[in-house]
Amino acid sequence: MMNYNEFNMSDLFKKTKVFAEGLDHPEGIAAHPDGSVWAGGEAGQVYRISPEAKVNIMADTGGFVLGLAFSPGSEWLALCDNGKKCVWKLDMRSMELEKYTEGIAGSGFMLPNYPVFDSTGNLYVSDSGNFNEVNGRIFKIHSNGDSEIWHNGPFSFTNGMALDQKQEWLYVVSSWLPGVERIRINADGSAGMKELFCTLPKTVPDGIAFDVDGNLYVTCYTPNVIYKVTPDRFTTAIVEDWESHTLSNPTNIAFGGKELDQLFTANLGRWHITKIDIGVKGLPLVSHHKR
Repeated sequence: MMNYNEFNMSDLFKKTKVFAEGLDHPEGIAAHPDGSVWAGGEAGQVYRISPEAKVNIMADTGGFVLGLAFSPGSEWLALCDNGKKCVWKLDMRSMELEKYTEGIAGSGFMLPNYPVFDSTGNLYVSDSGNFNEVNGRIFKIHSNGDSEIWHNGPFSFTNGMALDQKQEWLYVVSSWLPGVERIRINADGSAGMKELFCTLPKTVPDGIAFDVDGNLYVTCYTPNVIYKVTPDRFTTAIVEDWESHTLSNPTNIAFGGKELDQLFTANLGRWHITKIDIGVKGLPLVSHHKR
């Protein structure tokens, strides 16, 4: 069920502002516990944006940086790079880059899109597959360095991902579905059943993030809309920008700010990061906890 509440959308849009400008078509975004926001650029830039919205380039992969995720304790940053077909590891102290994984032997990434860490340091990576083909899959890089194709799908363009609070389910955007699916994480860490969570007709969903109440927020590359999906799967459009100025092909999202009550979005169609004073707290990620 989808419900459009025009009053709520208008009210929240007043709290939706351009936060930082001068980025190169950012796709991925991640919030650091120190209050900074990190994003990637289409020429390999890795940006740090201070709480005061000052933008600095901290590294350059030479590729096209997509999704970002901080490790448990925020010791390093995982960067999905479509240009180099790998996931990079950026050390937060030295700012040195090293290749973390290119997939598995004999089956490298087709389009490494988005990384998610669990509490023990395992890294899930969505591999979107080929354009307009249903061959997306999910890799898992274990904390000991071993890699596997965790779920072979096939998914219809795997994109943004998120773990629920208990880390019992991995939620994954399937952009061409279009909608969100989820996979049960078995007690031994293997992939369990896959099921449809929600569909979003006539959209191209991209990024997702949970709040503390279990609501899932979904950004769409098109149209410029953010949806909220409740745990019982009631779907509401909460922000829309038909002019495409403040939200312009929004892709990944992240809760940040001192109280984790601000929602930041990357905008692949433009050169800025958007901040929404959403007024609800995001689910803390493993990067917000010390190991």
